Amino acid sequence: MSPIEPEGIRRQSTTRRRRTVRLRTLLILLAVLPTVAMGTQVTLTAQRLLAQSEQLRADVAAAEKIGAPLYTLMVDMQAERTATAAQWAGAGGADGELRARREATDLAAAEFRRLANDPARSFGEVTRPLDKLAEYRQRADTRSGTADSTLSYYSGVIGKVIQVYQQEFSHAEDAELAQASRPVVAMLQATEMVAREDTVLALAGPSGDLSFAGYDQFVSALGAQRYLHEALIVPHLTARDQRFYDRVVGSNDWQTKTRIESAVLSGHKDIVSGIRLPAEIRGWQSAHANFSVQMTTLNIDLARSVLTRGEAKADELQTEVAWLIAGSGGGLLAVVVVVVFTTRSVLRRLHNLHVRTVTVAEETLPDVVARLQRGQTVDPGALPAVSGDRDEVGRISDAFARAVAVSVEGHRQLAAERHGFGLFASGIASRTGNLVSRQLSLTEDLQDTFGHDEALLAELMRADQLTVGMRRQIENLLILAGGEVPDPHTDPMRVADLLREAASEVEDFRRIERQALDETSVEPSAISQISHLLAELLDNATRFSPPRSKVVIRAELVTDGLSVEIEDRGPRVSPERYEEMNGRLHEAPPYSVLAQNAHRLGLFVVGHLADQLGATVTLRRSVYGGTSAVVILPQQLLVATDEGQAPRASEPRPRRELQAPPPALELLPAPAPAAADAAAAADAALVPTAPPEPEPVVHTSAGLPSRRTKAPAVLAAPAPAAALVRVPAAAARPALPERVPQTHIAEQLREPRAPETTVRPDTATPEEVADAWADYEQGTQTVEEELRREQP
Repeated sequence: MSPIEPEGIRRQSTTRRRRTVRLRTLLILLAVLPTVAMGTQVTLTAQRLLAQSEQLRADVAAAEKIGAPLYTLMVDMQAERTATAAQWAGAGGADGELRARREATDLAAAEFRRLANDPARSFGEVTRPLDKLAEYRQRADTRSGTADSTLSYYSGVIGKVIQVYQQEFSHAEDAELAQASRPVVAMLQATEMVAREDTVLALAGPSGDLSFAGYDQFVSALGAQRYLHEALIVPHLTARDQRFYDRVVGSNDWQTKTRIESAVLSGHKDIVSGIRLPAEIRGWQSAHANFSVQMTTLNIDLARSVLTRGEAKADELQTEVAWLIAGSGGGLLAVVVVVVFTTRSVLRRLHNLHVRTVTVAEETLPDVVARLQRGQTVDPGALPAVSGDRDEVGRISDAFARAVAVSVEGHRQLAAERHGFGLFASGIASRTGNLVSRQLSLTEDLQDTFGHDEALLAELMRADQLTVGMRRQIENLLILAGGEVPDPHTDPMRVADLLREAASEVEDFRRIERQALDETSVEPSAISQISHLLAELLDNATRFSPPRSKVVIRAELVTDGLSVEIEDRGPRVSPERYEEMNGRLHEAPPYSVLAQNAHRLGLFVVGHLADQLGATVTLRRSVYGGTSAVVILPQQLLVATDEGQAPRASEPRPRRELQAPPPALELLPAPAPAAADAAAAADAALVPTAPPEPEPVVHTSAGLPSRRTKAPAVLAAPAPAAALVRVPAAAARPALPERVPQTHIAEQLREPRAPETTVRPDTATPEEVADAWADYEQGTQTVEEELRREQP
């Protein structure tokens, strides 16, 4: 929380987090979008093809329905136009022919009007001019106007018919059908040009005279129909239609038509009123009547072939739509299958990568780190390896494998450094232990030499106790460096003796009250470790409780094993602090935590020992307000104790129980000789006839110096007059146990002991001994002060 923000108010974020789209969603979108686009395109294409097919079928239906009446109307209009021209020229019998032609035209026009009722088509282009047919017939009958204007009306209506036919039935939207329709339209136009030639020749009448305009119309029609046949009809005919066309143009009637056209072009004569046609034109009417029927048949065949192609094209379009839909559906299905397979494959690979990553992060890597911390080897096959895959998922897997390799290598280097530090610490502990052993040996020699002086012996015992504490601290260093406290015991030890041994390790052992509520023993292999663990807890309890208060240690059997409770009356500790300390006791902390709490190594040592023993240590508040430490030793560390079992003399580390210090000495002036005898008699009266039995010797792992059983020397002569004599409270001291050198210390601290030299008689003067003892005491006090500064 920012220091300038009031408590309880959280600053709103000014930027919104972008929502991360899931990979599954992206893959689905990547598949859906092209699929939808493809489906849309297929749908549009299918609709267009279906519309085209429907249009073709509609055109074919319209052509079959209106094409024939429209073509009939065009032919009848052409015949009526020719009859009108013949009547206008005064040909004989023209009136009857004209009436017949007009009746046919009226029937065709009525039929066309009846069927051409679709407003969407351009049939009105024909029906509107037909409304003026009666008017122009009236003009022809009354000879009002000119013949050219009347005949032009008929030509206009016929032109509209051809135009409508071209617009509605030429299938311009389809190139193939448009190409097939081209000769049909050209054939209609060519037929119209021949019909115009027929009209112009009919307009010449019996005299055969034409105006210049009429002759120009004939020449234009002749040129147009020849061009249409040569350029637009013959090149586009099919083989079947070409054979029919060849029969028509090879017939005698067509040849007569061609000869008359050539004669008109080359054999005409110019007269004052216009042009006089040659006499060959008299054979035109019969020839035209014959070949026009053949041309009509050809036109109908061409139109029917176009309609047939239109029907086939419509069927092809529908088949194409069906194949398009089927193919597109299969393609879409294939796309869906590929997308589903690809998505599942990618997601499966990513899921497997996620599972492997989580497994490595939560199981493999912690196990590897733990093995490295224990100094064990690591199987390279247990770690992810770089596979060298070139795809994206493979590269991610390889990157993770490299990251794991770097992490393992870092932990391996760290474990090597820790192992090196452990060896370094073990070396330091070994050298320091040698010094402590030498100091204990020196203390032992001093005790043997000056054991007759009880005051000096008490100080030597205190120095011995401090040295034992120094050795315990060295063993703590060995434990924290990864070693173990060796246990030289070969026989089980009673719990009462074990509590006594642990108490003897503590400097202020006089305040410890022991209570062994049940009779049981401890396995030999765990005696030293349990003793060390209890000694650390007892030392902590005596240090942090009032100097005059008692520290109680009691042991009793429980369901889970042996319960050892240490209770003091120290200062009050908060529940949070208890929780923190119990966390360190229940799980061995890493060295980073150890370095931050170097002033409280005792808890770490207890935690390591409890972890090695499989025991649990719990700190809690006692009923007296202090701290109660409860140690639960597992059942497998306990053995049954036989009744009447006594301590065995063969145990490797005999120990004596620390006794209370001797009573205070009264320092008095040296008495006179007479008074000395009285004092001696008084002293003799105070000495009991039989000294009390010493408490049984306890074999501990505290490392107390061994003692050789030796009676104190008796002063042969009285002290000088100026000296101070001691009034003892007892006449005899209990025998001291002997030390077995280097059976209590760690294996790393052991080394071959130099052979003991024969103790020579001490020739030093009292002043030299006093100076040597002063130097020893100063060194001991210096070590004690250093230890006190290190402990809280």
